[in-house]
Amino acid sequence: MEYVKDKIVFITGASAGIGKACAEIFAENGAKLSLSARRIEKVENLAAELKEKFGAESYVFKMDVTDRNDVEEKINALPEEWKAIDILINNAGMGRGLNKLYEDNVDGWEEMIDTNVKGLLYVTRNIVPGMAERESGHVINIGSIAGREAYAGGGVYCATKHAVNAITKSLRMDVLDKGIRVSAVDPGMVETEFSVVRFYGDEEKAKSVYNGLTPLTGTDIAEAVLFCATRPKHANINEMIIMPSVQANAFMTYRKT
Repeated sequence: MEYVKDKIVFITGASAGIGKACAEIFAENGAKLSLSARRIEKVENLAAELKEKFGAESYVFKMDVTDRNDVEEKINALPEEWKAIDILINNAGMGRGLNKLYEDNVDGWEEMIDTNVKGLLYVTRNIVPGMAERESGHVINIGSIAGREAYAGGGVYCATKHAVNAITKSLRMDVLDKGIRVSAVDPGMVETEFSVVRFYGDEEKAKSVYNGLTPLTGTDIAEAVLFCATRPKHANINEMIIMPSVQANAFMTYRKT
């Protein structure tokens, strides 16, 4: 598409799920991809596939968004031709557990806060100054409907996504005079590795989350992200909420038995 062709798109958590789907759809539309994740082999394989399929140019590197020093070093070390990032997709995120707050695993809290909140902040802090200097850019944060309403067993996860919602709104005001657009895409139930991670590798339990309904896919969300990125410069999609047609909110779904 005209609006993203040859643009540099920086995607965190690009090894799987929504991040991978975003890489695929932006590659198909002619963007240049700066792809990061902790699982570097998966991202390298993805970049090779996108090169073969779409002729996409990619710069691939290992980065842990929870490590402030690593984020600063990796972004500062981007080759000159990859420094002028046009679109930042803050996708890296995760959930841990679905327990009552007073019974929950505190280590899981740390992981969620470090990844979903601090990680997003570290990456944004290191990329947006360049956008501000160039007076051009677009930040697209992958939030969640959990950032709009809390649900039982999800206290800390919901808190992290409420934080993403607040950061997105505040950042939009901070860069209003800099030609930078800021968008949020907030999905409902999406079947990726998310639930497997949430339940610490219990695939059976993760699969049961989607019993009796058809969840969204990573591609559904990537298409929404692309829509945000391809509006004309005078228009900004502030917020987009996307859920399966059988989901009404964070805690109500219709399941066929």
